[in-house]
Amino acid sequence: MVSDAPPLRAKKRRVNTRLILYGIGVVALVAFVLVADWGQIQTSFFQWEIMRDMFPQVLTIGAKNTIMYTALAFTFGLVLALGLALMKRSSIGPYRWFATAYIELFRGLPALVTIILVGFGLPIAFGWRIPFGVLGTGTLGLGLVAGAYMAETIRAGIEAVPRGQAEAARSLGMSQAQAMAFIVLPQAFRIIIPPLTNELVLLIKDTSLLFVIGTTPVSKELTKFARDFMTTTQNATPLTVVAMVYLVITLPLTYLVRRLEKQAGKGR
Repeated sequence: MVSDAPPLRAKKRRVNTRLILYGIGVVALVAFVLVADWGQIQTSFFQWEIMRDMFPQVLTIGAKNTIMYTALAFTFGLVLALGLALMKRSSIGPYRWFATAYIELFRGLPALVTIILVGFGLPIAFGWRIPFGVLGTGTLGLGLVAGAYMAETIRAGIEAVPRGQAEAARSLGMSQAQAMAFIVLPQAFRIIIPPLTNELVLLIKDTSLLFVIGTTPVSKELTKFARDFMTTTQNATPLTVVAMVYLVITLPLTYLVRRLEKQAGKGR
């Protein structure tokens, strides 16, 4: 008869390890509670008067602009990414080479460098500025970077669709373009919705980089709004408020990603 002792010992070790980790966490939390200067923390990060003064502008200016920059950059990047993904899968060599070079270039450059290039490099080199000020510059700068990342996501989604789907569509008389547009791409986008939503969350946070191109009082995104309020109040409370606003925007999206990933796993 085979003994169950080894599996039982392994299970016991896992339980003991988990208990030790929980214990370490509890000890660290208790130590923090006992050592922290709660009065100083409240004074520095949770000044009610400053929080009150930030509303409603933190929502009507900061949050509104952050969402607007994100939506426009994501839309532009998604359209760009779709074109790049199709070019990378093209049978025409120059198309593939261009798409590959673009993707590797903008995935390799920091987003901040791309934004500075669009906001200052192009005007200096060619003597003209992107239309619509911060809105146009932010959309173009963030969209160029997002497009490079999403292009690889879309390409992977297309390749995940069984090849027989396109072959079946062709056998029914569809052209290659029709099969791609009506059969392959809809299935690919169902597969890649979770990673695209992740990209949207990252893009929301990347809007904080737009401060580098300069903003007007009505075009500030959340982080710039908090920085200016901190300069005025000499207090870190504005960062706390803005952090909470970011979480209100991003947490539902990250929850949606988890739900979509679970549904995709069940589907498979």
